[in-house]
Amino acid sequence: MTKTNSFSKAEHLCGEKRIAELYTKGDAFIVYPIRVVYKISPREEEVAARAMVSVPKKRFKRAVKRNRIKRLLRESYRLNKMELFTLLEGTKLQIFIAFNYVSDEEMDFFTIEKKMKIALAKLADKIKLTSQKTIILTDEVAEIKN
Repeated sequence: MTKTNSFSKAEHLCGEKRIAELYTKGDAFIVYPIRVVYKISPREEEVAARAMVSVPKKRFKRAVKRNRIKRLLRESYRLNKMELFTLLEGTKLQIFIAFNYVSDEEMDFFTIEKKMKIALAKLADKIKLTSQKTIILTDEVAEIKN
């Protein structure tokens, strides 16, 4: 388990193969101005959730604005991720998440944080559904073996 309110390097989603797999095989939803791409899979690593943030250069030409929005997204994720981690701790699942900023205008921290809370709540619901399906499938496999 990680420290309560940190976003360590181990929690960062990196690597071309993982990111490409996330975008090709993952599911997505939008909580405007954030598009969330996620992939839930059986846990293979120690860290239960890995996340990345992106802001397109097409919408924000100046790196200063892009970096500010990325910083706001990371900070709002860092402050509100604990519900997700506590939920994943009880299961044998892990999640890969990409937060993409889709708005053309820069928004303040409070708006972004409010939308991030909604997005993380939706992700928590998806994890609950997936863990229930996994439990049902493992029960069915156990019945077949007996």
